[in-house]
Amino acid sequence: MPVKEGNKVKVEYEGKLDDGTVFDTSEKHGPIEFQVGAKQVVPGFEKAVIGMEKGEEKNIKLEPKDAYGDVNPELVRKIPKDQIPAEAKEGSTLLMQLPNGMQVPVKVVSVDEKEATLDMNHPLAGQNLNFKLKVVDFREATDEEKEKSAQAQN
Repeated sequence: MPVKEGNKVKVEYEGKLDDGTVFDTSEKHGPIEFQVGAKQVVPGFEKAVIGMEKGEEKNIKLEPKDAYGDVNPELVRKIPKDQIPAEAKEGSTLLMQLPNGMQVPVKVVSVDEKEATLDMNHPLAGQNLNFKLKVVDFREATDEEKEKSAQAQN
């Protein structure tokens, strides 16, 4: 029986950029577990596991629209230099807290005497992502897991 929407799935993976650079792998922190259809991973990754069987392996290539999206120029902003840590410099990454309390990484593009330019796009925005996937296990999600996922989406 293949993976379908609503299943809780466990997947081993390796993610590479087009130049072969590995940006993430389950070897570092174990297989990823998510509920298919709950928008817990990028859309293309989620769609790729639907129809796979336990133990099946697959290679996929995700375009930005199916991963972290295109680079959004509106997410590159200039702010007063005194609003960033004094040690921040070009190329460094800062954690910025959003109004909802969530922290997101922000890349420092440049710093001059008066202002800093920050890029708030996801670090993988605008990139094709190449994954080697293997479905390790899957099962029907419990009612509690389905409810929790539905609440997280609202």
